[in-house]
Amino acid sequence: MMTARKLIKMARKWPKESSKSGGNERMPNKGHFVVYTIDKNRFVIPIRYLNTDTFRELLRMSEDEFGLPTDGPITLLCDSSLMNDLINMVEQGLSK
Repeated sequence: MMTARKLIKMARKWPKESSKSGGNERMPNKGHFVVYTIDKNRFVIPIRYLNTDTFRELLRMSEDEFGLPTDGPITLLCDSSLMNDLINMVEQGLSK
């Protein structure tokens, strides 16, 4: 199971690995982490979202499908339109 601590550790490591390979992705602000959707869109997510069952389940499904990334980004099993809907639900307090 992916814990918040493990996710934070991976999220901190990814920008360093990306810069080694010539990537130019901007490092997220403190208190945020970066995920990608299956259609390769980048989302900067507040860490507080890890308190929601929705995001924990997405991360668990991603871990089951892709394993834990050690040298690349976290990819969630949803597309960008679903991710936008989930973010709106969390912001409105509809997701627990």
